[in-house]
This record gives sequence, C-alpha cells and structure tokens, in this order.
Amino acid sequence: MGNIVRQSSGEFRQCQSLTSKMDPEVLKNIGNEKYKQGRCEEALAFYDRAIALDSSKATYRSNRSAALIGLGRLIEAVAECKEAIRLDPSYQRAHRRLATLYIRIGEAEKALHHYEQSGNSVDSEDIAQVQALQKHLNRCIQARNLKEWNTLVKETDCAISSGADSSPRVYAMQAEALLRLHRHEEAYRAYRRAPNFSFDSCTKCFGLAGTSHFLIGAQVYMAAGRFEDAIAAAQQAAQLDPSNREVSTVLKTARAVASARLSGNLLYNASKFSEACAAYSEGLQYDPDNSILLCNRAACRSKLNQFEKAVEDCTAALRIQPNYCKARLRRAHCNAKLERWEASIQDYETLIRKVQQMRRNVSGAFCNKENHKQVLELMEQVCKIFPSVNFLKVEVEDHPDLAKSESLTSLPSFKIYKNGLRVKEIPGNNCELLEKLVKCTAVEEDN
Repeated sequence: MGNIVRQSSGEFRQCQSLTSKMDPEVLKNIGNEKYKQGRCEEALAFYDRAIALDSSKATYRSNRSAALIGLGRLIEAVAECKEAIRLDPSYQRAHRRLATLYIRIGEAEKALHHYEQSGNSVDSEDIAQVQALQKHLNRCIQARNLKEWNTLVKETDCAISSGADSSPRVYAMQAEALLRLHRHEEAYRAYRRAPNFSFDSCTKCFGLAGTSHFLIGAQVYMAAGRFEDAIAAAQQAAQLDPSNREVSTVLKTARAVASARLSGNLLYNASKFSEACAAYSEGLQYDPDNSILLCNRAACRSKLNQFEKAVEDCTAALRIQPNYCKARLRRAHCNAKLERWEASIQDYETLIRKVQQMRRNVSGAFCNKENHKQVLELMEQVCKIFPSVNFLKVEVEDHPDLAKSESLTSLPSFKIYKNGLRVKEIPGNNCELLEKLVKCTAVEEDN
C-alpha cells in the first residue's frame, strides 16, 4: 500500500484545468485506471469530463455506469446504460451491464430482454439465474394475492438470493408479510434493508409500481411507532398515485394516530390521565391494532386504577407485538395490583429472560464527557436502522474500573458483544463501519 497524498485545493483546480484540455479518450483511460483501483468517485469524475468533451461515445456512458454501480448508485447506473444503448443499440457490454442491474432491482423480464441483446457474452447460467428470479417473483405475487404470508417471506428470501438484492419491491413485500405475521421488528429491519433510493429515482425507474414501496413503508413505520416517518412515506405514496384510495386512507390514519399520540403524551405528562386516555382512544379508532397507542392507554388506565382495562390493552398490544417489553412490564404490574400473582410472575420471568438475552448481545459505546454528544448522535443513527440492537453508553469518568477492564486504547470506542463475549471493536466515530458490523451481527442473530 502506498502513502495517500492529498492535493491542496489550488493543485486540484490546476489538475482539473489541465484535464479539461485533454483528449477525452485519455480521460476515459485515466478513469478506467482509477476504477480498477477501486477509486470509483475519482473514476466517475474523469468519465464526466470525457463526456463533457464528447457526449456521443457510448463507452463513456457505459463506463460511467460501472463507476456508479461501485458507488451503490444503481438507478443512476441504469440511466447511464440506457443512454449508452441509445447511442449505440448494438453495444453488447452495455446490454449485459443493464441486464445485471435489472436483476438486482428485481426486474427479471427486462433483464432477460437485455441478456438476449448481449451476444455471446451471456451463458446458460446467466439465463438460468433470470428464469429462477422470475419464478420466485411470480410466486411472491401469487402468495401476496392469496395472503399466504409465510410463503411470501420464503419466496422473497429466495428472490433476494437469486440476485434481487437491491429491489425495493421485494423488500417491501417481505416487510408486509412480516407485518401481517406480527413480526414487527423483523418487518422494520426488512424494509430498512432496501436501498435508500431517492423519491425521484424511484419515480423514474418504477413509476406507479413504486407506490406500494412507500405505502408499505408507512404501515411498517406506524407499527414501529415512528409516526412522522409514516406520514412522510404515505405522502410520497400519495404524490406518486394521488387517486389511490388505500394511500389516502393510510395517510389520513398516520396523521390521526400521530396527532393522538402527541396530544395523549402531552396530557399524560400534565397528569391529565382521563383526557390522555380519551386522546389515545381517538387514535385507536383510526388504527385499532396500534400497539403503541394500546400500551400508552394502558398506562393511563393504570394511573386511574382501572387495572382490568389496562391488562386488556396490554394483552391486545402483545397479541400484535409479542416482544413488546413495555407492554409486558405494564401488564405484570397491573396483574400484581389485581393480586393475580401467577400471571404477574410469568410476565416478570419472561422479562428477566429477555434482559439476560440483551446483556449477552449488546453494543457498548465507551466515551468521555467531552465526546458523549457525538457518540449519542452516532448511536441514534444506527439505532434507527437496527431498532432491535441494544446499545449501552458508558462514560469512562463515571466507570473507571470498567474502562480499565475493557483495555480501552482510544475514545470514543464501540464494542460489540455476543453471548457475553466481545466479538468486534470499532475505535473512533466511524459510522459506516459501525453500521456494517452491527448489520452483520444482526443478520447472524436472525439466522
């Protein structure tokens, strides 16, 4: 590995000025070298300059798409391949690259079409992959229409394994199936695994078909209690398909539930428990199966000594979301007030087992009082993506013995534990690496 030398801004501008006068073929070749080195951002810049000098070359567009793929910008890469093919309809490499992109975003029929235009570079394995993907996508649609949710989970997994690893539609269908099976945390994770394509990109590439992605997202966010995100997703679905009645209903529901929770929380914090209970009940008229509102109403009823009704709300919340610890704790407390000792102990024992499991599989963030705010921000970012992962923040000034036993060499520092053992360590504020390692750990636990 060589040393990394950073150019000053003046040197960089001078370099830009020189390259802008070069032959576009030379710029393309420099871009190719950068691409081979894995420096896709730099390669993209050289391809852009080559295109600025000569926009008629299909190879420049096709190479630009390769750099965009390396940067994870798949929808832009699709557009570049299309432009390359427009410039040269017989350009086989662009057809092949576009086919592989269509596989990744779950467009099997389009992938097959472009493979057929790719000449001898396509073999029987490529065709077999597309056909397998198409089979699983068809089964996904059939399972969804029949509301066979377990089958849909299985077939979406198969579609992803067959190459559709960046398909918003596939991840949305999987999230919907998990939601219907009351596996809310898994539904949230499945939806968040989909690539974060912009609204404009989704519109360009998928058209009205993108509506279901945002619509299901709104429902997933609602179940997770992320009501503002639910409203945003529903608004995007409405923007795509304004006449869709289901979208209008979900948007109306999201707004009503968000308003009800906000009002209820304000009233509860003001110790106005009867009024807070009424506010949560109003929200439940729009979404009777919302576990967050049910649990919040249970808290009000507990404060009003309406323990029987509080137990009913908690039980309803747990029926929808079995791993909802707050609802289980609240039910245990209310059953104890009703002297139903056996039921209360059973819930407490379940919670103790859950806490023990959490202690075995956690991510610890070690920091000092100077950098604890930035550590909190980083933890919040990762927690939004992986809500089931448990994070503990440790300020070393308050726990010097723990800091010593962990042999900390730098602050901040993140450590990932599994089954009570430290398995990974990330020094510093590397959000990208932390997210990657937490994702790997979460996937291992799912499997």
